[in-house]
Amino acid sequence: MQKKKESFSFKASSGVPPQVGPFSHATRWGDLLFVTGQMPTDPNTGKVVDGGLIPQSIQVKKNLEAVVAHFGLTLDDALMVRVYLESFDDYDEFNDCYKTWFTKELPSRTCVGVHGLAVGALVEIDLILGIPN
Repeated sequence: MQKKKESFSFKASSGVPPQVGPFSHATRWGDLLFVTGQMPTDPNTGKVVDGGLIPQSIQVKKNLEAVVAHFGLTLDDALMVRVYLESFDDYDEFNDCYKTWFTKELPSRTCVGVHGLAVGALVEIDLILGIPN
């Protein structure tokens, strides 16, 4: 079977924030879905949510869920998660929130502390998901 690459972008009216750069929200390759790092941007306002790390993390989760829902998937279909924290001092606080996001086994994950993120965000997360046959 020949694999075909398909890239997808969504309008904000789909519940997914607009891109902040030249990329697709998701790319499908065979039975894998690669989701671009989502920011804590409210798709209704186009602004980063206020309130610190946890409200931003929850908005990132909502944005990820909005992207994967277009493919009939949930976060439980995630195989790999990459988390970027503007401050690694937030690691434990983020983990307390993150571990509630899944109803099945936790996916593989990498968490990286960085010196800055687009749009002044405190957190960004990207995913690789498996698409069940």
